[in-house]
Amino acid sequence: MTNGVLQGIGMTSQRTRTRMIERLREKGIRNEAVLAAMAAVPRHVFVEEALASRAYEDTALPLGMGQTISQPYIVARMIELLLDGRPRLGKTLEIGAGCGYQAAVLAQLTDDVYAVERIGPLLEKAKANMRVLQQFNVRLKHADGHLGLPEAGPFDSIIVAAAGLRVPPALLQQLAPGGRLVLPVGTTEQYLSFIESTPQGLVEKRLDAVRFVPLLAGTQ
Repeated sequence: MTNGVLQGIGMTSQRTRTRMIERLREKGIRNEAVLAAMAAVPRHVFVEEALASRAYEDTALPLGMGQTISQPYIVARMIELLLDGRPRLGKTLEIGAGCGYQAAVLAQLTDDVYAVERIGPLLEKAKANMRVLQQFNVRLKHADGHLGLPEAGPFDSIIVAAAGLRVPPALLQQLAPGGRLVLPVGTTEQYLSFIESTPQGLVEKRLDAVRFVPLLAGTQ
């Protein structure tokens, strides 16, 4: 039964997933490892059953509780930035696990993923999805993403799936030497920020305009 769920049929079939990868290439995703990771994860498993036929569209989809599963292109773009010029992501922290989709993609590119989510029911959904995929190298925790996960740091890669007014200082402190952080910043107008820890200090680049849900404090 699980194999059938993972393989999908019709609008969730392998052919439909392949078209998603082709669209990512057309939009500029070049890293073959990232494309392979996106192809390996059955996105339809992570969305509500009523939306499964739209799972491989290049769009964000609602998860409930005011949250969304990110657009495939944005997931691929952010991970490509983290991976660029490196064979693997290294120890990785995800802020805003949601339903677990992005964490599952990250887990194709490293043996060590930590993901935090502030909304308890969403975290439980992510855990259930990981069990379906038998994805055992993702550690999920109910926590405030502003604080990161200091007990597990430092991290070689940090990715944030919600937009803050500024870069949370705790995340900067948890970057390993040579580590990379990618996150959306802003309110009505948002951009991707790419930060790298270099021997000369932290270096930031402001990149694409994006649209994410807000990075909220606390847990629920």
